[in-house]
Amino acid sequence: YLGNVSRRVREMLWEHCEALMEDGNIVMAWQTNTESGFDFQTLGKNRRMPIDHDGLRLVEFFPVDGENPP
Repeated sequence: YLGNVSRRVREMLWEHCEALMEDGNIVMAWQTNTESGFDFQTLGKNRRMPIDHDGLRLVEFFPVDGENPP
């Protein structure tokens, strides 16, 4: 789903997705007044973790089970 919704609606959508997620993964991104122009959050067992790098939001990938982190 793509759309331009308010923070309140975004939070309500997140709650519904979280409640129905089961074994899946969720990523939600939205436009902001940041260097990159967007922000995002993730949820799920195999999720990618948002990190801040000098004010820029990047994605840190968790290692695959059994692998050593870089």
